[in-house]
Amino acid sequence: MRLLLVEDDAILGPQLQTSLQRAGYATDLATDGIEAEIQGKLEPYDLVILDLGLPKRNGLEILANWRKAQITAPIIILTARGGWQDKVAGFNTGADDYVSKPFQIEELLARISAVLKRSTGNAVETLHAGHFTLNEQTQTVIFDNGEQCKLTNIEFRLLRYFMLHSGYILSKTVLTEHVYEYDEDKDSNVIEVYVNRLRQKIGSHLIQTRRGQGYVFGATT
Repeated sequence: MRLLLVEDDAILGPQLQTSLQRAGYATDLATDGIEAEIQGKLEPYDLVILDLGLPKRNGLEILANWRKAQITAPIIILTARGGWQDKVAGFNTGADDYVSKPFQIEELLARISAVLKRSTGNAVETLHAGHFTLNEQTQTVIFDNGEQCKLTNIEFRLLRYFMLHSGYILSKTVLTEHVYEYDEDKDSNVIEVYVNRLRQKIGSHLIQTRRGQGYVFGATT
């Protein structure tokens, strides 16, 4: 899953970006309002973490402009403004959740996971498919027989995206856009390599190839 983190604090921003990357999210960082608004319109983010007190353009204005432009990515507001009026304003403008500073990274990660699941129609707490469960905290596949398999960072990003979009045809281009960060080398042909690695780990029957279209994740009957 690919996130946009909008935070102008020179210390907090990079720290949060690193924590989100370690949690298996491809995370781009924007540090001012104008940059963030443009980036949010150009790139297909799965979720945005948006600070309100930004230079050049405030967070609520950015949020309003995104929603007017039909940008539907879920947005978690991240701010030091803790008053209920600010929360109401954020929700009324189109925010999906609200985290007040200071906070623990575990809380933010839990809220990100919950919002992403809701936005993709997955109401369950854990991601399960076929004969295994994906542990998002350890980035590990846990099979029903108790065996475990560690995933690389990209494998985890890819499998989580597959599981949150089970049954959909996903092209190599779409997968590339959602598992890599802005400045990473986005070679869509490499996706095939990672798909084959996942097949070896979880079973080839769970990821079907649609010739000329992409891949479909999900157990076949």
